[in-house]
Amino acid sequence: MRKLVLASRNKGKIEEIREMLADLPVEVVGVDAYPEVPEIEETGESFVENAVLKAKAVAEATGEMVLADDSGLVVDVLGGEPGIYSARYGKPGWTDRDRYEYLLSKVSHYPFSERTARFISVIAVVDPACNRIETAEGRIAGIIADKPAGTNGFGYDPIFFLPEYGKTMAELPEAEKNRISHRANAIQAIKPVLKAMLE
Repeated sequence: MRKLVLASRNKGKIEEIREMLADLPVEVVGVDAYPEVPEIEETGESFVENAVLKAKAVAEATGEMVLADDSGLVVDVLGGEPGIYSARYGKPGWTDRDRYEYLLSKVSHYPFSERTARFISVIAVVDPACNRIETAEGRIAGIIADKPAGTNGFGYDPIFFLPEYGKTMAELPEAEKNRISHRANAIQAIKPVLKAMLE
């Protein structure tokens, strides 16, 4: 069975992706299994650039097939913020909660109907064995809530309201979230390609 290294140290994200790929003949491991892999600077100017950059760097360091995801929240009234800076939004050392509270303070004077937003995820898979790079994108649309709700998920999930469910992303059961999320959509899109690469 081939190894598939996830270019992430985020335990929530690793677990989520591992579950989504459970039906493929791969052993999914986080990059923590390779302590020699350095932190990768996300210097790209788009989700695609950052995902490819991370996947290539980890594949080079480990020699294994690598899956990297770059994802974030895009808020229309904030001109697309936080976008590719979602994980580094605000000040260094801030927690997820600090970041989403900062974002809430920036949109609080806009009416609810104008706070449209999207989670975007781009998945890149790099296979050094055949020198192949593939990417796929997933999205989910929502609205920035008035206040956080829910404890499932991580990042901006507690403030990302899904009108068709009447709940935030963090209020959805794990299985439901893993079925409809931006990352789930991107994984579903890359899965056939990944399957072909493994054959």
